[in-house]
Amino acid sequence: MEFSINDSLDNIVQGIIMEQPEVVAFSTYIWNEEYVRKVAETIKLIDPSIEILYGGPEVTYNGENFLKHNVGEYIIEGEGEETFKEFVEYKLGKKDLKYIQGLYYKTFKENGEVIINYNGKRPIMDMNKLVFPYDKEDDLNNKIVYYEASRGCPFRCKYCLSSVLSNVRFLNIERVKKDLQFLIDKNVRLVKFVDRTFNCNGKFAMEIWYFLMNINTDTAFHFEISADILKKEELELLRKAPKGRFQFEVGVQTTNDNVLKEINRYVRFKDIKHNIEYVQKGKNIKQHLDLIAGLPGEDLESFKKSFNDVYSIRPEEIQLGFLKLIKGTSMRDEKDKWGMAPTPYAPYEVLKTKDVSYENMLLLKKVEHMVDKYYNSGKFNLTIKYLEKKFNTPFEFYEALGRFFEDKGYFKRSISNNDYYKFFMEFNSEFLENSNEVLKEILRYEYLSFNKRRGIPEFLHGYITKEEEKNIKFMLKDNGKKLSNSDYIDKFNINIEGIIQGKTIENQEVYVVFKDKEVPEIIYA
Repeated sequence: MEFSINDSLDNIVQGIIMEQPEVVAFSTYIWNEEYVRKVAETIKLIDPSIEILYGGPEVTYNGENFLKHNVGEYIIEGEGEETFKEFVEYKLGKKDLKYIQGLYYKTFKENGEVIINYNGKRPIMDMNKLVFPYDKEDDLNNKIVYYEASRGCPFRCKYCLSSVLSNVRFLNIERVKKDLQFLIDKNVRLVKFVDRTFNCNGKFAMEIWYFLMNINTDTAFHFEISADILKKEELELLRKAPKGRFQFEVGVQTTNDNVLKEINRYVRFKDIKHNIEYVQKGKNIKQHLDLIAGLPGEDLESFKKSFNDVYSIRPEEIQLGFLKLIKGTSMRDEKDKWGMAPTPYAPYEVLKTKDVSYENMLLLKKVEHMVDKYYNSGKFNLTIKYLEKKFNTPFEFYEALGRFFEDKGYFKRSISNNDYYKFFMEFNSEFLENSNEVLKEILRYEYLSFNKRRGIPEFLHGYITKEEEKNIKFMLKDNGKKLSNSDYIDKFNINIEGIIQGKTIENQEVYVVFKDKEVPEIIYA
């Protein structure tokens, strides 16, 4: 059964109990661990005879302690497929419980004392034994599917659980192609590879990429990659990918070489940047770059530099994450050395370090929110280019915007789509004390570009003179000829001086041009 943490606890419990189960097994992660415990406790109150089994990374690295202090009878450690299969065989009377490796379970002494039994670690499995979970009856049309072509990671980043595994294992490549073809035939919208470093084996990655590039499909594919290890032949292959077919997520984390060494990431930012920019020039692959705040030895100034370094690449998306001290990672063991104070509950996010105060972490949270809502949306690219030039660095722009939101109380209220446009004008006039004339034109253009079915809001209404309207009509008609974009620019430059305000005339698309020297580029429809 599938639920989400957005479902009410009552509905989840009701749905489970109505199935009259003998055993309920939970996959437990940092994002659902607290909720899982509440559901399990409630199930036990309703029917103590129902047994509870936990699996997943959140119980793997402290299994004995977790089972001792929570309701439930069993925990599966590590990879669960083979252990769970044998557990089912045990429940069917075909397997002895004490011979199932990778399993914790409770027994009780006569006086009621709880004993936690452990059958020892299970050897890592052959991934090719995994059964593909979908069949022809499944409706996957326009859905997102997560796919695993490999397990493990060759790198040893201290904050990541993948560093705990000793090697990387791959599915048979023909099996992967067969699985992907099935998903493509099912019209899946997006396949997200969960492989920790998809391109750690360049030959494997290239063969999969080549296979996916040469299929006629609208399905997109998301990969987590290490940009610094992309080879020349891989970069040249990727240049040929159909536009929109691939998405890349690249973990930069920091551009500070000393901090990179402290977390066991032996890479150079200049190598990452070179390859990301090479891919970027192809204009066919969306790239998402990650940073992590709270890393060991990185203070606020260093993080600002990391942000500005990554921002200089101008990827499609930038994510500001915050260090989490996940159970089982070596970073968790070093928290005292770096003065790290994580939350005492999942996801164990670092609240402060000896180098970054709690107040500065809150500042970075505001910046993260602004980057996500404005930059990552892709709806305000021209507005951002116009405003950020008024600051020394990109970080200062987002910091100022975040402080403005805080001062106005906008973080504490529900914000509509139109509000995000309106707040830029308030920010410009109140915080920067600039005229909104030019900014209003840019915002109007961007609003109409992404909200074509909406009426333009009152605060973006403009005024256009009869003479300008006459000139615009003439340019749009051009004696019945269809004009190219360059034709439009030429005509605007010849006929119109100053700013033409965006407005729909006779159901034509919006048309605007800016000759103000402060505007970074000519904008036109």
